[in-house]
Amino acid sequence: MTTYTRPELGDYSSIVCFKAVITGIEDTLGKDGAAVAFIRAGKLRGHNLAGELGVTGTKVPVEQLAELLNSALGKDGTRLCAVRKAYKQGDDLVIETEETVCSAGEPMGSDRNCTFTLGAVWGAVEAIEGEVYLGEQTESVLRGGSSDKFVFSPL
Repeated sequence: MTTYTRPELGDYSSIVCFKAVITGIEDTLGKDGAAVAFIRAGKLRGHNLAGELGVTGTKVPVEQLAELLNSALGKDGTRLCAVRKAYKQGDDLVIETEETVCSAGEPMGSDRNCTFTLGAVWGAVEAIEGEVYLGEQTESVLRGGSSDKFVFSPL
């Protein structure tokens, strides 16, 4: 199947436009409804991303996970976020990110969470690990955290 490509503009658009989509959907569905939609959309993107990278089901060692995700989502990838760390904390898998699209342009102290980014990382982690997780954002740079931290607990 042939797909349309944008010969001049390419695959990327601005954070300003993406944030307008987020706030518009929040206005329409409410914050909780929008969060469900964005997390699910992110999870689908993350699952597809793992497939595009050829790492579905590979159980990449945790010490290599941040570099793999950052290459796809960071500066050299889609620029959704910078993935800085991946590590185990007991049974949980922790991914620390910075410069998320969701936090960009937000005032310090904002209660905004990184729903789409959480979902994208969550979907990729589930696809790579072949496991089902419960994911949550436990820290935010907007509220004094050193990163936007996502914790994935096995179900």
